[in-house]
Amino acid sequence: MTAIDLNSDVGESFGNWTFGDDARIIESVSSVNVACGFHAGDPTGIRTTCAAAAAAGAAVGAHPGYRDLAGFGRRFMDVDPVELTDEVVYQIGALQALALAAGTAVRYVKPHGALYNTIAVHERQARAVVRAVREIDDTLPLLVLPNTVIEAEARSAGLRTVVEAFADRAYMPDGALVPRREPGSVLHEEADVVEHVLRMAADGEVVAIDGSRIRIAAESICVHGDTHGAIAMAAAVRHALVSAGVTVGAFT
Repeated sequence: MTAIDLNSDVGESFGNWTFGDDARIIESVSSVNVACGFHAGDPTGIRTTCAAAAAAGAAVGAHPGYRDLAGFGRRFMDVDPVELTDEVVYQIGALQALALAAGTAVRYVKPHGALYNTIAVHERQARAVVRAVREIDDTLPLLVLPNTVIEAEARSAGLRTVVEAFADRAYMPDGALVPRREPGSVLHEEADVVEHVLRMAADGEVVAIDGSRIRIAAESICVHGDTHGAIAMAAAVRHALVSAGVTVGAFT
């Protein structure tokens, strides 16, 4: 691998509650997944984050999720597919307006949290998300886990899919992410994260939680901005990739 995108979830502060350090994480990544107000984020914070991304030259992506502020979008919701399509359209549209006001534009879509994990296996919700992206802008790429329902549905509908891997998350033997409620689901040691990422870039694989190896040809790697030590972790990952001869740049 000679080039890779680094992305991170941002714009998640809400009113008096601050989550992450968006300005500093943006320094290390090439794309930012901006919350759209349903799982996190408010209009002023979202616009500010978009402006910071534009100033840093980072690509802005929509990060729509379930309507679940209390659960930070990390709880499954049995949403009617028609309603889910409309809610995703609503969220992307809101971000498009705020991004435009901040001097940039939405370049891709990456669903958030429980919605992201659900559409990996849930056909009706996957189709609802694909329908939303097609209806609002069918040129927007969709970040996906590989070998999933959403990847197949998006490709069948003519959308560009971008395979994503996670720098700070552990993997199940089947390629799914270890659920956050399980011990060891999040990698906290910087050295472990760097090793994890370099194996993705150099060997095209990750080591699952049981020690088995999974092939993964990722175009983008996510470093979560709310993981403990995320700022230093993101900087270390970028430095390690560049030192290994890998160019870090937005896939868009």
